[in-house]
Amino acid sequence: MDDSQTWTAAPAAAQRARSLLAAAWSCAVTAEGGREEFVGAHTVSEDGRVLLHVPEDSPLRTTAICAPRGEPSAVLEFADVAPVPVRNRIRARLWLAGRLVPEARHLAFHPTRIVLRQASGAVVIGAEEFTAAAPDPLALAEAGLLTHLADAHPEAVERLTRLVGPDSLHGAVRVRPLAVDRHGLTLRIERARTHGDVRLLFHAPADDLAALTERMHVLLLQAGAASCPRALQRQRADGDG
Repeated sequence: MDDSQTWTAAPAAAQRARSLLAAAWSCAVTAEGGREEFVGAHTVSEDGRVLLHVPEDSPLRTTAICAPRGEPSAVLEFADVAPVPVRNRIRARLWLAGRLVPEARHLAFHPTRIVLRQASGAVVIGAEEFTAAAPDPLALAEAGLLTHLADAHPEAVERLTRLVGPDSLHGAVRVRPLAVDRHGLTLRIERARTHGDVRLLFHAPADDLAALTERMHVLLLQAGAASCPRALQRQRADGDG
């Protein structure tokens, strides 16, 4: 299927939220019984419901049973933490307000209000849009991909900076891979006291690891044909001195 007409520079907010939810390992739950944090205690259904596997005596079960029908009974918070160590590692936060419904072996959370906050600001996502969206196909592999790129191929990251404008690299002291999705790779450019992000777009969406390998190869070929930015050259010269 040719989806060139629907390809965009970045994931839509609903897909970004679903990707964050799919990859998150922990969550914080705020309900009438207080706030609890869980690690490895949730799974996500295809329609975006969060299934919480909590102890039988958890206060959350009481909250779910006693909450008025149709009213939000809890708020779930998820943090998207960059897998590669960078300054300000929280890439985004996701809040879900909704109902907790007790089931046989878990609590089923039905979101009715979804808020995603990224560096660009917060956006409210409609429940139907959230349900219809699917996670990015690289979401579950992203952490491994980025850590491998940063640890095993630092020369490739440095080579990719040739695709970044000199203004963005001015004063750079470190460049690290921050994020990757089917649309492109994001680099975090750190300066002495500030930082910024630059996005390198793929020439076409990458919907699996084989496609991603090809897209990265194309970026590196493009970088090989580009000259080294003067800002980075000055940075190297200063470091050598």
